[in-house]
Amino acid sequence: MLEKGVLIAYQMLNELVVSKNEDKLRIAILQDKALVELHHEPVSDSFAVGDIFLAKVKKLNPGLNAAFVDIGYEKDSFLHYFDLGPQVKTAIRYVKSIQESQKANLKLLGSLPPLPDIDKNGKMEEVLKPGNSIIVQIVKEPISTKGHRLSGEISLPGQYVVLVPFSDTVSVSKKIASAEERKRLKLLADSLHPKGFGVIVRTAAEGKDKEAIHRDIDNIYTRWVNMAQNLTTAKAPFKILSEQDRTTSILRDMLSQGFDTIYVDDEEVFRDIQDYLQANMPDYLKVLKMHKGKAPIFNTLGLEKQIKSSFGKIVSMPNGSYLVVEHTEAMHVIDVNSGSKNLNNATLEENVMKVNMDAATEIARQIRLRDLGGIIVIDFIDQRKPENKKILLDHLRDQMKSDRAKHAILPVSKFGLVQITRQRVRPQLDINVTETCPTCNGSGKIQASILIVDEISHTIDFLIRQNKEKSMQLFVHPYVAAYLKKGFWNSYQMKWLRKYRIWIKISEDLSLPLSMVRYMNSRGEEIKM
Repeated sequence: MLEKGVLIAYQMLNELVVSKNEDKLRIAILQDKALVELHHEPVSDSFAVGDIFLAKVKKLNPGLNAAFVDIGYEKDSFLHYFDLGPQVKTAIRYVKSIQESQKANLKLLGSLPPLPDIDKNGKMEEVLKPGNSIIVQIVKEPISTKGHRLSGEISLPGQYVVLVPFSDTVSVSKKIASAEERKRLKLLADSLHPKGFGVIVRTAAEGKDKEAIHRDIDNIYTRWVNMAQNLTTAKAPFKILSEQDRTTSILRDMLSQGFDTIYVDDEEVFRDIQDYLQANMPDYLKVLKMHKGKAPIFNTLGLEKQIKSSFGKIVSMPNGSYLVVEHTEAMHVIDVNSGSKNLNNATLEENVMKVNMDAATEIARQIRLRDLGGIIVIDFIDQRKPENKKILLDHLRDQMKSDRAKHAILPVSKFGLVQITRQRVRPQLDINVTETCPTCNGSGKIQASILIVDEISHTIDFLIRQNKEKSMQLFVHPYVAAYLKKGFWNSYQMKWLRKYRIWIKISEDLSLPLSMVRYMNSRGEEIKM
């Protein structure tokens, strides 16, 4: 028995799934078995965001107060004056000193007196000239016609801290609420960080001891040592430090929240993750599991079905309502619709509130899953009561808390729209979920066949519970009929009988397309949906 007043904290189940085939690596993050993040990484391409280059300035654009920089890709990358960093002159001098001496003097960064910060409102031509070499870091991958977005302010992330070379500032994440804990972490970082480096203490460091933070700083500093060694012989453009691959990058950022299981279906990737965990977080080795089943891991865990149902223009929700997701060059627009199956005995306002709350939960998942960036406009169903609008907005903000991308949610506008701005780092994930229709030899598209039976089940549930139908007959394509009747005792037909105590007759109709279903009542009349 639980004592009065004792609350049980709900522990969300977090799982990471890594699947590799010949041409791509797929990484999925699940929370309570629901897909919340999906990453597709081409095996042939190296991971770019976070990589550090010795770059060559190609040309300046005074109108934009920016420079176009060559880092070795086909398109020139973009570096704005505001992204140079206040100590860019010190960084340029550091590179020049190492290359002139042809020796990676590791004490040089801490021994060189910093040059004055550049003017916050200065001009690019006052700092850089075409042909200059400069250390830059990729902060955004190419999007549409634009090249990489760069920063001259280098940051080296670890699990608990971020080291910032050419700086002496120590700061602590504002997400750590305890003033006492923030003070403790600041004192720890002050005593541990190498000379010539600033430190940003991440939220994940909360509660961690000195040994864990010291080990993290040492790991990051080792990467800087490797970079300094590469600088001695580098000729721009040249990659001098590569970010860890996408899998270990996600591990580094997410393990602070905790994964209960990490599934991998490729031996090489399994060994890479195993090595990373052994070196950084040995306690997590026990949750790492190798998938050896005959069926693909994404099928075994039901992820293929989730992917099919989660992407595309229409996103259905269990209560019968649905979202319409549209993309334009300027923004993303999400429209909330109640559908035709959302009837109950509650008032209209209560119905609308229920649909909007469910939609807010799904929208937060969709934004994170598709990695939507820029401006997102949401058209919720109109609510009359101001207090309900506030509850909805608070719920949306709460659902978005787990999103690691920087974002801001604006108050409801006078037109009833909610606007979100969200950091765009990579191109949005766009997956085609339509299939070639077998009934028209590829001339049209239909809903993914894996979802047809789910739609039939939802409709039957609605007709029996809401319309009080006592008997029903379905007319479907022979392929669908065979699937619904397959394995008599465990067939869908028997499941429906056990659930509703109603025998639903299934008849074949060759004239129907694969995805079409006709519902007939006990009087032989077609039920219009």
